[in-house]
Amino acid sequence: MSRISAANSPRSPSLKTPPNVLLFFTDQQRWDTVGAYGNPMGLTLNLDRMAARGVRFERAFTCQPVCAPARACLQTGRFATEHGVWRNAILLDPAAETIGHHFRRQGYWTAYIGKWHLANLITKPVPKEYRTGYEYWLASDTLEYTSHPYRVTMFDGDGQPVHLPGYRVDALTDAAIRYLEAHGSDGKPFFLTVSYIEPHQQNDMNKLCAPDGYAARYRDPLYVPWDLVGAGGDWRKELPDYYGMVARLDENLGRILAALDRLDLARRTVVFFLTDHGCHFRTRNREYKRSPHESSIRIPLVAQGPGFDRGAVVPELVSLIDLPPTLLEIAGAPIPAAMRGTSLLSLFDRRKANWQDDVFVQTSEEEVGRAVRTEHWKYSVHAPEKNGGKDSSSERYVEQYLYDLEHDPWERENLIGRPEHRAVADEMRERLIRRMVGAGEREPEIVRAR
Repeated sequence: MSRISAANSPRSPSLKTPPNVLLFFTDQQRWDTVGAYGNPMGLTLNLDRMAARGVRFERAFTCQPVCAPARACLQTGRFATEHGVWRNAILLDPAAETIGHHFRRQGYWTAYIGKWHLANLITKPVPKEYRTGYEYWLASDTLEYTSHPYRVTMFDGDGQPVHLPGYRVDALTDAAIRYLEAHGSDGKPFFLTVSYIEPHQQNDMNKLCAPDGYAARYRDPLYVPWDLVGAGGDWRKELPDYYGMVARLDENLGRILAALDRLDLARRTVVFFLTDHGCHFRTRNREYKRSPHESSIRIPLVAQGPGFDRGAVVPELVSLIDLPPTLLEIAGAPIPAAMRGTSLLSLFDRRKANWQDDVFVQTSEEEVGRAVRTEHWKYSVHAPEKNGGKDSSSERYVEQYLYDLEHDPWERENLIGRPEHRAVADEMRERLIRRMVGAGEREPEIVRAR
């Protein structure tokens, strides 16, 4: 990969102010729904063009495959057991330092639209003291409980309900474009997060809900991921709606990118497309995620704009935990020592000689588990004596999975406990312990699998 020059750095002298930053943030979207990652169905033409123009991070992973913990990791740059939101339904400490605070101190307008999921208020409006640095607010704590696909309600900055027309993805995008039209050209940079619920299921309906007519387009999908083929779960019923939601999200990404062009904001706005975690359609456990498998933890991550318009693919392993320091460096803000990740910009100009060769994942709710993933191997442990909804960690774990990702990328054959792979498991065990201690956890006992 070529080096970034000063001329195309995110903080280029050619920009009179730091660049705007916009996060297009989806929920529970598999990485392999995206054409740029190999999906052949043409679901993401706008994102594919964005990847061709900008930077695609080939192997990006969440650090916690559950909604609220992943979102708190994104906000704080710390692992779930550090910031305290290690499962859903836990309030993020209002005193926690978030990227919202950092951007605001750096002179940015800070705005949040959509799903928050960090106040444990479900259907109630999120009070100002729980918004952690965000000035403009049009959001719901748990969006799927204040809205339905064609009946959308969120709350404004005064806590008043706002009813929006149309399909939910369209409604949030309309709100984002109105914000860009009102604040995009006033000379002050903005940091805007548009946080969608799709393609997550509508929990109170226990189903996935594509816009009208979209599921029918994908009733006989051209592509079914190989980890699902022959597996149980509910993918046969839900995949058409899932693909339909992905397609509508991409159409709305195109609307936002077009609005940035129309408002002459594209040349000075960094746009990230990302999600909080993936989806395995109940093939690995009783839920859609909450497991260390690729389908649960691997995510799409694409960026374009100043410093990123390179037509490049980054092959290194990167984590959601690396995004907060990246965002702060783009804004020219100091990166707190408490943040666990490393700015992705250091990959471009090779300021970090030895980039991490593994990523660390904590899992909760369905289990108390930990995992480490290298280019070749996936190793995970769990604590069978612990309750995933009540315990954030354990002093004792048992080996759970070992996958050879080079020869078994769809994780169909678990090698844990096999004598011929004992040396690999032992090496991965030591990696995992180092990662756990590096994330502020105690060094655990890990019991070898038989």
